[in-house]
Amino acid sequence: PPRSTLFPYTTLFRSGTFRYLCSALLLVAATHSSALALTDKQKTQLKQARQSMGLADGEMLKRHICLWDLSGRSGPIYNGATNLRIDLLRYNIDISLEAFTNEGVLVASLKNGHCDAALMSGFRARHFNRFTGSIDALGALPTLEHVNVLLRTLAHPQLAEKMASNKYQTLAITPAGAAYLFVNDRALNSLSKVAGKKVAVLDFDPGQSKLVTHIGATPVASTLATAPSQFNNGSVDVLPAPLIAYQALELYKGMEPNGGIVDYPIVQLTAQLIAHADRFPPAFSALIREIATDSFQAVQSTLKKEADRIPSHWWISLPEDEKQNYNSLMRDARIKLRDSEYYDPTMLNIMKRIRCSLEAGRPECSQSIE
Repeated sequence: PPRSTLFPYTTLFRSGTFRYLCSALLLVAATHSSALALTDKQKTQLKQARQSMGLADGEMLKRHICLWDLSGRSGPIYNGATNLRIDLLRYNIDISLEAFTNEGVLVASLKNGHCDAALMSGFRARHFNRFTGSIDALGALPTLEHVNVLLRTLAHPQLAEKMASNKYQTLAITPAGAAYLFVNDRALNSLSKVAGKKVAVLDFDPGQSKLVTHIGATPVASTLATAPSQFNNGSVDVLPAPLIAYQALELYKGMEPNGGIVDYPIVQLTAQLIAHADRFPPAFSALIREIATDSFQAVQSTLKKEADRIPSHWWISLPEDEKQNYNSLMRDARIKLRDSEYYDPTMLNIMKRIRCSLEAGRPECSQSIE
C-alpha cells in the first residue's frame, strides 16, 4: 500500500503535546497554496448558485470560515486559507477567517452559529454527519486509490442529500493520509502479539477502544495532545498515527531501539469542511465539492513526498495471512460499530463496493454482511 504523509513542519511540532492528527490537516494548506482558477463550467455553476441566492452581479457573497490550526493565525492552515481567500475575491466571494487552536472550541463555535463553516478532522465531523464521518472507518479504504474513487462517487448529484444531516452539510472532504501503527517492539508484528500490550486510543472515539479490547490489548485513553508523548516516554506500546508524526513529533524516540512501523494502513484520515446547510445553497455546495475533488492529484502528490524520509529499517512488513487477519478484525469492528449506529451503513456499503471493484478476490466480496 502507498505510504502516505505530508510536508514536514518540524518547527511547529517540537513539543510532544501537539496533537498528532492535526498535522494531517496541514495538507489543506499545501493543497490550496497554488492559485485557484475556475473552469468555464465552474464559473457557470457559480453564476447559477449566486442567482439562487438572490445576489446581484458584483455583489459580494460573505461567509465566516473557522479553521483548526494549532499555531493560530501564524499557522500553515490559516496562511493557506488566506491565500485561498485572496483568490476567491476575484469571484466576488469574501470569506473571513478565524483560527482555533482547540478543535473542541471550534466545534462548539460551529454549533452556536458563530461559524458559517468549520474545517475539522474526520473524527469530529462524524458528530455532524454520520455518513461522511464514517469515511474514517477502520480499514474501510485500504489505499489512496480507494479514497479517490470514493470522493468522485460522493461528488455525484444523486448523493447530494447524504451530504446533509439535520441542519449541517459537508461542503468538502480532503484526504489527509493514512494512519499506521507505531510500535516500540518489532516483535509486535501480529495481532496476537499485541494482546496484553497498551495501545493509545482517542478518548472521544469508542471505535478504537472496541477494536483494541477485541484483540486482548489494553486501551489507554489519550487525547490528541497527550498520545505522542505517551508513546515516546513508554507509557503505551502502540500508537496509531499518520506518518508525518514520525519526524514532526519525533516518534522515532518511542521506537528506539527495536521498534518500528507496521507497514499496513489501518485508516485513511480526512479533513472535512462542515457548514450550516441554510448558509450554503445546494448549487454552491456542489461547486465546492467538485473543486475539492478535482484537487485530488495535488493532494496525492503532497501525501507521497515524505514517505521516503522514513528510513527503511523502521518498516515492519506483514505476511499475507496476517494482513487478512487485520482485514477480518477491522471488518468485524466496522460491523459492530455500524450495528451500534456509530458508523453509517450506506457509507460502509459504498466503501465495500469500492474495495471489491478494485480487488474482486477479497473474501468479503462474496458476502453481503457489510
